[in-house]
Amino acid sequence: MPMDMQQPIVKLKLDVIFKRVFGDEKNEDIIAAMISALLEIPRETIRKIEIQNVELPPEEMEGKFSRLDLKLNVDDQTVNVEMQINYEPDFRERTLFYWSRMYGGDLKSGNAYGDLKKTYCVNIINFNMFDCEDYHSDFVVMEKSRHEVLTDKLGIHFFELKKLNNVRKNQAMEDWLHLINAETEGDLMAIQQTTAIPEVKKTIVMLRHLSADEKVRQEAYYREKRMHDEENAIIGSRREGFKEGKAAGLAEGRAEVKQTLMEKWRAKGMTEEEIRELLDE
Repeated sequence: MPMDMQQPIVKLKLDVIFKRVFGDEKNEDIIAAMISALLEIPRETIRKIEIQNVELPPEEMEGKFSRLDLKLNVDDQTVNVEMQINYEPDFRERTLFYWSRMYGGDLKSGNAYGDLKKTYCVNIINFNMFDCEDYHSDFVVMEKSRHEVLTDKLGIHFFELKKLNNVRKNQAMEDWLHLINAETEGDLMAIQQTTAIPEVKKTIVMLRHLSADEKVRQEAYYREKRMHDEENAIIGSRREGFKEGKAAGLAEGRAEVKQTLMEKWRAKGMTEEEIRELLDE
């Protein structure tokens, strides 16, 4: 029986599925390969990965936004991986706050500032954030005119899934991002036929097993439904707010025009009764 290329799969970009794959210490080889590709770190330099927060808290499961944080200790570096599906206001500021909290949080009493670890924030986002065509944005702290980097201990990365296309710039990086973005069996098949990364192929097998699990599919379905409902509610409230603001703006505009006309007519010596008659007209 031929395989249905349009058959939906459980999406790796969905937080509950992302956690199952990248939040399990048994999958250290997969996690290391992904971090190596996204941060462009040689795979052989990653000797140990420690996951410091594996579970997705229950309050996040019921929360307004689909977000998953994985804090990893990659050798002697801190890496925070965040999967974010829905757009969230002030996302840039929140990312910088997360970075600063992680960076300063590792300083123990009596230690020197030089002992602080290199800290990365890796944001995989399912919406467009920057006005550019590149799917990968890599931020550092740099002097404006001479472009001198202040420190190598800050790295904030954004990977915008909606900007992925068929133009190859970094195949290893794109194989992982396309896999995270995959939604059908056809997507998995296309990646499987072109990737040279064993860990990507292993993850594809895992996704197929998860997609065949009725309990996992139901968990993914209800999580995604909640996200869509919340996003639609937010969009609806914004539209209502826009309508109310527009109505208020029109009323305010009419009041300003009325006041301007009254002042103009008074300057011409018209009586209040004459002004009221003209306004009524």
